[in-house]
Amino acid sequence: MAKMTVKTLAEMLEQMQTQLAELSRKVEQLEAAQKTQPQALQPAAADSMQTEETRPQITEEELIAISGAIAAYLGVRVRIKQIRLVGSHSWAQQGRVWIQASHKLH
Repeated sequence: MAKMTVKTLAEMLEQMQTQLAELSRKVEQLEAAQKTQPQALQPAAADSMQTEETRPQITEEELIAISGAIAAYLGVRVRIKQIRLVGSHSWAQQGRVWIQASHKLH
């Protein structure tokens, strides 16, 4: 480890203060831009939001199948109060991971 001198520490501190001031200025610019144009900085969030009308609906047959599966698992009849579809790619990704892990590498 190199020997640190007061001069070296002072230079490093000055560089860090300069970087901090620059980052603070950038944050202020981004916050000001967000206040004037809130949608300009978040286009993906606005596109990914779905209204209740555009979401796929669960059919009665699917609801009966879900209710039957829960009743078979728990051993008692249950009352389903709410079901919501969650869009996630994690199941598919986990399946791909499992298949790739099952291959034997030579």
